[in-house]
Amino acid sequence: MRIAFLADPLDSFKIYKDSTYAMMREAARRGHEVWAFEQEAMRVQDGRVVAHAQALALHEGGDHWYRVLDRAELGLTQFDAVLMRKDPPFDQEYLYATHLLEHAERQGARVFNRPRALRDFNEKLAILRYPAFIAPTLVSCRPDDIRAFLAEHGDIVLKPLDGMGGSGIFRLRHDDPNLGVILETQTHFGRVTVMAQRYLPAITEGDKRVLLIAGRPVEWCLARIPKQGETRGNLAAGGTGVARPLSERDREIACALGPDLVAQGLLLVGLDVIGDCLTEVNVTSPTCFQEISAQSGIDVAALFIDALEENLTLKN
Repeated sequence: MRIAFLADPLDSFKIYKDSTYAMMREAARRGHEVWAFEQEAMRVQDGRVVAHAQALALHEGGDHWYRVLDRAELGLTQFDAVLMRKDPPFDQEYLYATHLLEHAERQGARVFNRPRALRDFNEKLAILRYPAFIAPTLVSCRPDDIRAFLAEHGDIVLKPLDGMGGSGIFRLRHDDPNLGVILETQTHFGRVTVMAQRYLPAITEGDKRVLLIAGRPVEWCLARIPKQGETRGNLAAGGTGVARPLSERDREIACALGPDLVAQGLLLVGLDVIGDCLTEVNVTSPTCFQEISAQSGIDVAALFIDALEENLTLKN
């Protein structure tokens, strides 16, 4: 098969932990052609969605982990699969890319995750689809609403709807001397919508990343433990990743959401779970493949390529 990865610049990959690299490596190991292109390399010409793409040969380790075998302008329908692995932010250019990818789908391209699902599933707001599994949550742009929510729960977390890697997240308590300025800054004086959730003390045990592949949970998750004095467990915020078997609650959440997520066209999803509560549904470019594989012995990339091959075979 010929598999294209729409991704960030290849030279920016940290291959010791990058999940897209793990996918590429496994696809190449199986003899599939691995191609890559960036978001800016895609365009519509004469009605066709095309991209300036590179065919890659992969090498194990080192800074020079790939070699370009060929460069070509190809229609997205000329690939057996296009994997959308561009990291957030989900900005206007990302949005436009999903529209181009959806146009390519109409022409016959196979895109994973589906572009419409990428637009529909804001990674914070998507939890509202599954109210049985979430902590008390408020979504509002009004500082007074957030103050009332804080008064009710006493200890909350405030997060932007477009953040990633834990950026812009604040823990707030009723006696916080900076409460006013934080609310003004986060809501831009009542003009930007944010999410507030009751603080979950179980964060000290880790913010768990539960991977769903074709609706089925990987049997181990990655618990991201906050560093000392930090509320956020995100690895980008200094958290430590510890792989663990899924708890009964983790599996309950994953199995309940799996069928719906697959029906939406989401082949790969990363659920974030703190304690017993679902906190995010990550669909843009879920990570943690290599951390889970290294500590559990589960080859997550192999599970993913298995699912991709199965999906493509069933559709042909």
